[in-house]
Amino acid sequence: MSNVSPLQKSRLSFKPVLPAVLKLPASGIALKKGRSSQSVADQAAIKTLFPKTYGQPEVSFVKGKSSLSSKAQKIGVVLSGGQAPGGHNVVSGLFDGLKKLNKKSRLFGFLGGPSGISENKYIEITAALIDKYRNTGGFDIIGSGRTKLESEEQFQACEKNMKALGISALVVVGGDDSNTNAAVLAEYFAAKKSAIQVVGAPKTIDGDLKNRQIETSFGFDTATKVFSELIGNVSRDCLSAKKYWHFIKLMGRSASHIALECGLKTQANVCLISEEVAAKNQTLDQVTQQIADSVVSRAAKGKNYGVVLIPEGLVEFIPEIKALIVELNDMLALEETEFNSLEGSKAKIDYVKARLSLSSKTAFDSLPEEIQGQLLADRDPHGNVQVSRIETEKLLMGTVSAKLAKWKNEGKSNAKFSPLPHFFGYEGRAANPSNFDSNYCYALGSAAAMLLAAGLTGYLASARGLLKPSSKWIAGGIPLTMMMNMERRHGQEKPVIRKALVELEAKPFKFFAAHRDLWSKEDHYLFPGAIQYWGPSEVADIPTETLKLEK
Repeated sequence: MSNVSPLQKSRLSFKPVLPAVLKLPASGIALKKGRSSQSVADQAAIKTLFPKTYGQPEVSFVKGKSSLSSKAQKIGVVLSGGQAPGGHNVVSGLFDGLKKLNKKSRLFGFLGGPSGISENKYIEITAALIDKYRNTGGFDIIGSGRTKLESEEQFQACEKNMKALGISALVVVGGDDSNTNAAVLAEYFAAKKSAIQVVGAPKTIDGDLKNRQIETSFGFDTATKVFSELIGNVSRDCLSAKKYWHFIKLMGRSASHIALECGLKTQANVCLISEEVAAKNQTLDQVTQQIADSVVSRAAKGKNYGVVLIPEGLVEFIPEIKALIVELNDMLALEETEFNSLEGSKAKIDYVKARLSLSSKTAFDSLPEEIQGQLLADRDPHGNVQVSRIETEKLLMGTVSAKLAKWKNEGKSNAKFSPLPHFFGYEGRAANPSNFDSNYCYALGSAAAMLLAAGLTGYLASARGLLKPSSKWIAGGIPLTMMMNMERRHGQEKPVIRKALVELEAKPFKFFAAHRDLWSKEDHYLFPGAIQYWGPSEVADIPTETLKLEK
């Protein structure tokens, strides 16, 4: 029996369509420079921290006499952070781009994420190897990891290992934190007058690595289509069983782009948007009432069922819990050793309660013990609470149940309420990429190869004009420092790429807000179905609702 399914076999043969300029012979690709750039905020601080790479211009590739180097190179690539559909196509686009420039160029993949660079763990990516992974999901060609490169010792090890291999450049495929790493590495090498270049590619299913120049991060299209299929299936089950309320937590720690996109795609009854909760200073009780109101209004029509979409990071946007989490993060960063020496959940809970401010202690006490323990679990590499471990869907199921019981005792409602929890996350982040993500990622990899051939460092590969066919996209690069600001991490101000949150004044949210009251009360579910790879363009190449509304 073959270990390749018919779908896999077919997808391996799919030929991504590059932007027209990247299909030209290398000798016909010219570099066009824009104006000098500046960071999105904290310009003086970012410029001081990145004196060698700050202020570089945006660039695009155009038809013309080439100034790209065609000399043979050895290039390294690393996949960093969580998986996102299309990562393998970034690598294949990079591989093909390098070979287009010079057939003698070689590509090395560092294993297991950034730690592979400092620990000198790598493989050479050959034509035979890359041909097994084209248009496939996952990051398994070389693996990924979340190691943060931030110490002088790590930087020195990376430089030593890459120089020993003869590697002249590194491509970092990652999200905002990973590409912040890329910016720091690029600055370090430039300051040391090292010849090693660093270029990034914008990855994250969360959709929060985007701005005026980066229209979307890769993987968002595929992941939201996978999640929306599942939500549509659950919605159809609602119409069939007519007795359950499904509370669905969706990936998206710092931004609600996934929830908003899935809400637009499926028209679920309730879709919470973290950024709106924060803007309106909504308490946990107010969020609870929003859901309970939908339950009651639907029950009055005999509809004792529904679907609630919950962003993974919601708890960090509820003001009283956000303040609590900030206080906990700072406390546990400063008192990590003492806290970790404690045994048992109760001892750790008592430890923090004795040190919290009165307002944060009140918020902490209002939470079930199970949620308290989840708030105190191990921090991520950046010192933040791991919100994926917080069962927000179960927290809200409990608070809504309590609210409905209270209203029943007061004679306000007798709604039936049978809730079921779900968490859709890992189901979408390693899926076979959609046609869009297959094309987009291949273009990003190819653009990264051209950026390196242009001698640039500290850039993020880009493709713009994404509502048009991929042959008409504009390929180029954006200075990494252009997207940076200062944020508090581990109790200190650090330079990081700014996360893009859902904009409440933008068209996608406004469209959602104009229709959600109707969706809350009635059955207006949409059923997107599975990702289509073949067929008419309006079925196989549907862009995200977010991108359509934005453009």
